[in-house]
Amino acid sequence: MTSPQPGQHMAAEIAAQPSIFSSLYASRSSIAEVANVIRERAPRFVLFAARGSSDHAAIYAKYLTEILLQLPAGLVSASTTTLYGAEPDLRDVLLITVSQSGGSPDLLEVTASYRRRGALTVAVTNTPESPLNAAAELSVDVAAGVEHAVAATKTYSATLLALYLLIDAVRGGNGEAAASLGDLAQVTLDQSTPTVEEAVRRYRFVDRVLTTGRGYSYATALEASLKLAETSYLAARAYSGADLLHGPVAAVDGETAVLAITSLGKGGDSLLDALEVVNQRGADVVAVGSASEKVPSALSIAIPETAEEVAPVLEILPVQRLAHGLALARGGDPDSPRGLNKVTRTL
Repeated sequence: MTSPQPGQHMAAEIAAQPSIFSSLYASRSSIAEVANVIRERAPRFVLFAARGSSDHAAIYAKYLTEILLQLPAGLVSASTTTLYGAEPDLRDVLLITVSQSGGSPDLLEVTASYRRRGALTVAVTNTPESPLNAAAELSVDVAAGVEHAVAATKTYSATLLALYLLIDAVRGGNGEAAASLGDLAQVTLDQSTPTVEEAVRRYRFVDRVLTTGRGYSYATALEASLKLAETSYLAARAYSGADLLHGPVAAVDGETAVLAITSLGKGGDSLLDALEVVNQRGADVVAVGSASEKVPSALSIAIPETAEEVAPVLEILPVQRLAHGLALARGGDPDSPRGLNKVTRTL
């Protein structure tokens, strides 16, 4: 029997994303049914509970909620429930728990507790039969299929799309901005290959990477940092472009690699000042996004233009390829990072 090649699962799962996006968009009516219930209940505040890559998807959804729905939104600190037993009044609150596996004990406890105390609870997961789905009142299926690589790729991007379709439907939208994401994802993967390979060559021997983005793209910067850390064991840190100028930029020098996520729109425009500063400090900047060719950088990895609110679904694709390529170039196996399991159980 032939032994699996290092990274073959992650590579296959990255390549599967265009078809997953198209299928998820085609089945958006089931997500719209959940959105109808949310709209009828008219929550006044939205909270998200998540861990790891799902936490980055939740941060993306927080931006969507505050901008598209004009509702205040926040992230749950699970330990306030699981360790400290806090019992706030949760009437008129919507809790969306995001978990690819739906099996983390702390997220289950938070969801069950919030539901008992009056919150409308929604599970967004890639495992329809998971305990999380049973704990929540409503559920959204990410429908990405089984993911074999430890590092999340297709489940992360499909979760982004599912959250966009849900929140857009709550405001009465039809998901129009996401209609072509399947085709555009394939274009992104095909056209970015040469520049991603060049980025692998540039970053192969680097020890320290800083990732940055603003607005919707901040979630991509966070996920990029995690992917580089868990697959290539790099010392990677993510900062909002605004926070970067409030101190961390002092640590940037000619030995620093900077991965900048910049797509057309207000977030990308507002990142320009920070990128000018890191360039002046001699950092090696690789820019990813539909605005990447407009910013000062050593290398630009362009993606097709979309509405700003769905750009993160495409932005992450070349970053995943970069993480995969760097892991292999540095002698690792991105399918099985050391010390990690597919399901992480926290209390």
